[in-house]
Amino acid sequence: MDRLRNFKAHAIIFDKDGTLIDFNAMWGGWTIYLAQQLEQASGLNVRAALCRAFGYDETNNQVLAAGKVASFPMGQLRLLTVEVMQSLGLSASRAEEIVAECWSPPNPVTLAKPLTDLNDLFGRLQERKIKIAIATADDRAPTEAMLEAFGVTHYLSAIVCADDGIPSKPQPDMVLTLCERMNVDPAKVIVIGDTTSDLKMARAAGAGLCVGALSGVSKSADLIHYADALINSIDDLRVYLEELSEQASLQTKSGLNPDFAF
Repeated sequence: MDRLRNFKAHAIIFDKDGTLIDFNAMWGGWTIYLAQQLEQASGLNVRAALCRAFGYDETNNQVLAAGKVASFPMGQLRLLTVEVMQSLGLSASRAEEIVAECWSPPNPVTLAKPLTDLNDLFGRLQERKIKIAIATADDRAPTEAMLEAFGVTHYLSAIVCADDGIPSKPQPDMVLTLCERMNVDPAKVIVIGDTTSDLKMARAAGAGLCVGALSGVSKSADLIHYADALINSIDDLRVYLEELSEQASLQTKSGLNPDFAF
Protein backbone atom coordinates (compact mmCIF):
# COMPACT_ATOMS: atom_id res chain seq x y z
CA MET A 1 0.00 0.00 0.00
CA ASP A 2 2.92 2.35 0.62
CA ARG A 3 3.84 2.19 -3.07
CA LEU A 4 0.36 3.42 -3.99
CA ARG A 5 0.31 6.10 -1.30
CA ASN A 6 3.70 7.48 -2.27
CA PHE A 7 3.39 7.32 -6.05
CA LYS A 8 3.26 10.73 -7.74
CA ALA A 9 0.64 10.15 -10.42
CA HIS A 10 -0.19 12.48 -13.26
CA ALA A 11 -3.14 10.32 -14.33
CA ILE A 12 -5.14 7.25 -13.30
CA ILE A 13 -6.53 4.84 -15.89
CA PHE A 14 -9.47 2.80 -14.63
CA ASP A 15 -10.94 -0.40 -15.97
CA LYS A 16 -14.75 -0.19 -15.98
CA ASP A 17 -16.52 -3.47 -15.16
CA GLY A 18 -15.45 -4.87 -11.80
CA THR A 19 -13.44 -1.75 -11.02
CA LEU A 20 -15.83 1.17 -11.35
CA ILE A 21 -19.03 -0.89 -11.31
CA ASP A 22 -20.21 -4.23 -9.89
CA PHE A 23 -19.24 -6.85 -12.46
CA ASN A 24 -21.62 -9.64 -11.42
CA ALA A 25 -24.62 -7.33 -11.29
CA MET A 26 -23.95 -6.23 -14.86
CA TRP A 27 -22.69 -9.34 -16.66
CA GLY A 28 -24.07 -12.25 -14.63
CA GLY A 29 -27.64 -11.05 -14.99
CA TRP A 30 -27.11 -10.36 -18.67
CA THR A 31 -25.73 -13.86 -19.32
CA ILE A 32 -28.84 -15.46 -17.84
CA TYR A 33 -31.16 -13.06 -19.68
CA LEU A 34 -29.43 -13.82 -23.00
CA ALA A 35 -29.70 -17.57 -22.36
CA GLN A 36 -33.43 -17.22 -21.70
CA GLN A 37 -33.97 -15.30 -24.93
CA LEU A 38 -32.01 -17.89 -26.92
CA GLU A 39 -34.00 -20.74 -25.37
CA GLN A 40 -37.30 -19.12 -26.28
CA ALA A 41 -36.19 -18.56 -29.87
CA SER A 42 -34.60 -21.96 -30.44
CA GLY A 43 -36.47 -24.37 -28.16
CA LEU A 44 -33.10 -25.70 -26.95
CA ASN A 45 -31.62 -25.91 -23.47
CA VAL A 46 -29.04 -23.15 -23.84
CA ARG A 47 -28.47 -21.94 -20.29
CA ALA A 48 -25.85 -24.42 -19.04
CA ALA A 49 -23.84 -24.34 -22.28
CA LEU A 50 -23.81 -20.56 -22.47
CA CYS A 51 -22.82 -20.14 -18.81
CA ARG A 52 -20.00 -22.65 -19.29
CA ALA A 53 -18.74 -20.95 -22.45
CA PHE A 54 -18.94 -17.46 -20.94
CA GLY A 55 -17.36 -18.50 -17.65
CA TYR A 56 -20.28 -17.74 -15.36
CA ASP A 57 -20.95 -19.84 -12.24
CA GLU A 58 -24.72 -19.58 -11.99
CA THR A 59 -24.89 -21.51 -8.72
CA ASN A 60 -22.74 -18.96 -6.90
CA ASN A 61 -23.71 -15.95 -9.04
CA GLN A 62 -20.04 -15.41 -9.83
CA VAL A 63 -18.23 -14.56 -13.04
CA LEU A 64 -15.05 -16.62 -13.15
CA ALA A 65 -11.76 -14.73 -13.29
CA ALA A 66 -10.60 -16.67 -16.35
CA GLY A 67 -14.03 -16.58 -17.98
CA LYS A 68 -14.50 -15.04 -21.39
CA VAL A 69 -17.29 -12.71 -20.24
CA ALA A 70 -14.72 -11.19 -17.88
CA SER A 71 -12.39 -10.07 -20.66
CA PHE A 72 -13.85 -10.60 -24.14
CA PRO A 73 -15.22 -7.56 -26.01
CA MET A 74 -18.86 -7.70 -27.10
CA GLY A 75 -18.05 -8.64 -30.67
CA GLN A 76 -16.16 -11.75 -29.58
CA LEU A 77 -18.88 -12.69 -27.10
CA ARG A 78 -21.41 -12.54 -29.92
CA LEU A 79 -19.27 -14.86 -32.07
CA LEU A 80 -18.90 -17.19 -29.08
CA THR A 81 -22.68 -17.26 -28.66
CA VAL A 82 -23.09 -18.35 -32.28
CA GLU A 83 -20.57 -21.14 -31.63
CA VAL A 84 -22.55 -22.26 -28.57
CA MET A 85 -25.74 -22.48 -30.60
CA GLN A 86 -23.96 -24.51 -33.28
CA SER A 87 -22.61 -26.87 -30.61
CA LEU A 88 -26.23 -27.57 -29.64
CA GLY A 89 -27.01 -28.85 -33.13
CA LEU A 90 -27.97 -25.79 -35.17
CA SER A 91 -26.53 -25.06 -38.58
CA ALA A 92 -24.21 -22.07 -38.88
CA SER A 93 -26.86 -20.03 -40.70
CA ARG A 94 -29.63 -20.90 -38.20
CA ALA A 95 -27.37 -20.21 -35.24
CA GLU A 96 -26.47 -16.78 -36.65
CA GLU A 97 -30.14 -16.05 -37.35
CA ILE A 98 -31.22 -16.82 -33.78
CA VAL A 99 -28.36 -14.89 -32.19
CA ALA A 100 -29.14 -11.89 -34.41
CA GLU A 101 -32.76 -12.08 -33.24
CA CYS A 102 -31.89 -12.32 -29.52
CA TRP A 103 -28.69 -10.33 -29.17
CA SER A 104 -28.79 -7.19 -27.07
CA PRO A 105 -26.01 -5.78 -24.88
CA PRO A 106 -26.63 -5.35 -21.14
CA ASN A 107 -28.48 -2.18 -20.21
CA PRO A 108 -25.66 0.20 -19.22
CA VAL A 109 -27.89 2.29 -16.99
CA THR A 110 -30.26 -0.04 -15.15
CA LEU A 111 -27.70 -2.81 -14.51
CA ALA A 112 -24.68 -0.63 -13.66
CA LYS A 113 -24.02 -0.27 -9.92
CA PRO A 114 -21.03 1.96 -9.04
CA LEU A 115 -18.65 0.61 -6.41
CA THR A 116 -18.21 4.04 -4.83
CA ASP A 117 -19.49 7.59 -5.18
CA LEU A 118 -17.82 8.32 -8.52
CA ASN A 119 -18.66 12.02 -8.46
CA ASP A 120 -16.91 12.37 -5.13
CA LEU A 121 -13.89 10.27 -6.13
CA PHE A 122 -13.39 11.85 -9.54
CA GLY A 123 -13.94 15.32 -8.14
CA ARG A 124 -11.24 14.78 -5.52
CA LEU A 125 -8.82 13.44 -8.12
CA GLN A 126 -9.49 16.44 -10.32
CA GLU A 127 -8.79 18.76 -7.39
CA ARG A 128 -5.37 17.10 -7.14
CA LYS A 129 -4.86 17.75 -10.89
CA ILE A 130 -4.76 14.00 -11.55
CA LYS A 131 -6.18 13.21 -14.99
CA ILE A 132 -8.78 10.43 -15.26
CA ALA A 133 -9.22 7.95 -18.10
CA ILE A 134 -11.02 4.64 -18.74
CA ALA A 135 -9.86 1.58 -20.67
CA THR A 136 -12.68 -0.92 -21.11
CA ALA A 137 -13.40 -4.12 -23.02
CA ASP A 138 -16.98 -2.90 -23.39
CA ASP A 139 -18.20 -0.97 -26.43
CA ARG A 140 -18.29 2.82 -26.61
CA ALA A 141 -22.05 3.44 -26.82
CA PRO A 142 -22.99 1.61 -23.56
CA THR A 143 -19.88 2.96 -21.83
CA GLU A 144 -20.76 6.55 -22.66
CA ALA A 145 -24.42 5.98 -21.75
CA MET A 146 -23.40 4.69 -18.31
CA LEU A 147 -20.98 7.54 -17.65
CA GLU A 148 -23.58 10.09 -18.71
CA ALA A 149 -26.18 8.48 -16.43
CA PHE A 150 -23.71 8.69 -13.53
CA GLY A 151 -23.02 12.35 -14.36
CA VAL A 152 -19.23 11.96 -14.47
CA THR A 153 -18.38 12.45 -18.16
CA HIS A 154 -16.95 15.92 -17.57
CA TYR A 155 -14.26 14.52 -15.26
CA LEU A 156 -12.73 12.28 -17.93
CA SER A 157 -9.76 13.24 -20.07
CA ALA A 158 -10.02 10.21 -22.39
CA ILE A 159 -11.76 6.86 -22.93
CA VAL A 160 -10.84 3.86 -25.06
CA CYS A 161 -13.33 1.07 -25.75
CA ALA A 162 -13.41 -2.35 -27.38
CA ASP A 163 -14.91 -1.14 -30.65
CA ASP A 164 -12.49 1.77 -31.14
CA GLY A 165 -10.24 -0.31 -33.39
CA ILE A 166 -7.44 -0.44 -30.82
CA PRO A 167 -5.96 -3.84 -29.80
CA SER A 168 -7.63 -4.83 -26.53
CA LYS A 169 -6.28 -6.11 -23.23
CA PRO A 170 -3.80 -7.60 -22.38
CA GLN A 171 -2.04 -5.77 -25.24
CA PRO A 172 -0.56 -2.41 -24.15
CA ASP A 173 -2.24 -0.33 -26.86
CA MET A 174 -5.18 0.97 -24.81
CA VAL A 175 -2.92 2.41 -22.12
CA LEU A 176 -0.46 3.81 -24.63
CA THR A 177 -3.27 5.43 -26.62
CA LEU A 178 -4.75 7.04 -23.50
CA CYS A 179 -1.36 8.33 -22.39
CA GLU A 180 -0.77 9.85 -25.82
CA ARG A 181 -4.18 11.53 -25.79
CA MET A 182 -3.62 12.89 -22.28
CA ASN A 183 0.00 13.85 -23.05
CA VAL A 184 1.17 11.88 -20.01
CA ASP A 185 4.22 9.62 -19.68
CA PRO A 186 3.06 6.03 -18.94
CA ALA A 187 5.64 5.94 -16.14
CA LYS A 188 3.60 8.64 -14.37
CA VAL A 189 0.32 6.71 -14.63
CA ILE A 190 -1.54 4.39 -12.26
CA VAL A 191 -3.63 1.67 -13.93
CA ILE A 192 -6.34 0.06 -11.79
CA GLY A 193 -8.19 -3.10 -12.83
CA ASP A 194 -9.72 -6.27 -11.46
CA THR A 195 -8.31 -8.84 -13.90
CA THR A 196 -4.90 -10.13 -14.91
CA SER A 197 -5.62 -8.79 -18.41
CA ASP A 198 -5.83 -5.26 -16.98
CA LEU A 199 -2.55 -5.62 -15.11
CA LYS A 200 -0.71 -7.36 -17.96
CA MET A 201 -1.81 -4.50 -20.21
CA ALA A 202 -0.48 -1.98 -17.68
CA ARG A 203 2.88 -3.72 -17.33
CA ALA A 204 3.32 -4.12 -21.08
CA ALA A 205 2.69 -0.39 -21.50
CA GLY A 206 5.24 0.54 -18.85
CA ALA A 207 2.71 2.01 -16.42
CA GLY A 208 4.28 3.48 -13.31
CA LEU A 209 2.01 1.55 -10.94
CA CYS A 210 -0.24 -1.47 -11.55
CA VAL A 211 -3.01 -1.74 -8.96
CA GLY A 212 -5.28 -4.76 -8.62
CA ALA A 213 -8.83 -4.21 -7.38
CA LEU A 214 -10.44 -7.09 -5.47
CA SER A 215 -13.94 -5.80 -6.21
CA GLY A 216 -14.36 -7.76 -9.42
CA VAL A 217 -13.84 -11.30 -10.66
CA SER A 218 -10.35 -11.98 -9.32
CA LYS A 219 -8.90 -13.08 -6.00
CA SER A 220 -5.68 -11.71 -4.53
CA ALA A 221 -3.87 -14.90 -5.58
CA ASP A 222 -4.84 -14.17 -9.21
CA LEU A 223 -3.53 -10.60 -9.19
CA ILE A 224 -0.59 -10.57 -6.79
CA HIS A 225 1.98 -11.66 -9.39
CA TYR A 226 1.10 -8.75 -11.68
CA ALA A 227 0.17 -5.99 -9.21
CA ASP A 228 2.37 -3.48 -7.43
CA ALA A 229 -0.43 -2.99 -4.91
CA LEU A 230 -3.87 -4.42 -4.14
CA ILE A 231 -6.95 -2.54 -2.94
CA ASN A 232 -10.32 -3.89 -1.85
CA SER A 233 -12.07 -1.46 -4.19
CA ILE A 234 -11.64 2.01 -5.64
CA ASP A 235 -13.41 3.28 -2.53
CA ASP A 236 -9.99 2.85 -0.85
CA LEU A 237 -8.67 5.68 -3.03
CA ARG A 238 -10.88 8.15 -1.19
CA VAL A 239 -9.13 7.20 2.05
CA TYR A 240 -5.77 7.92 0.46
CA LEU A 241 -7.03 11.25 -0.85
CA GLU A 242 -8.13 12.21 2.64
CA GLU A 243 -4.68 11.31 3.95
CA LEU A 244 -3.05 13.34 1.19
CA SER A 245 -5.24 16.33 2.00
CA GLU A 246 -4.03 16.17 5.59
CA GLN A 247 -0.43 15.98 4.39
CA ALA A 248 -1.00 18.97 2.10
CA SER A 249 -2.37 20.97 5.01
CA LEU A 250 0.67 20.14 7.11
CA GLN A 251 3.02 21.06 4.27
CA THR A 252 1.25 24.37 3.74
CA LYS A 253 1.56 25.21 7.43
CA SER A 254 5.25 24.31 7.26
CA GLY A 255 5.80 26.54 4.23
CA LEU A 256 6.49 23.60 1.93
CA ASN A 257 5.12 23.06 -1.57
CA PRO A 258 1.80 21.18 -1.20
CA ASP A 259 1.67 20.30 -4.90
CA PHE A 260 1.70 16.51 -4.74
CA ALA A 261 -0.28 13.47 -5.78
CA PHE A 262 -0.02 9.72 -5.31
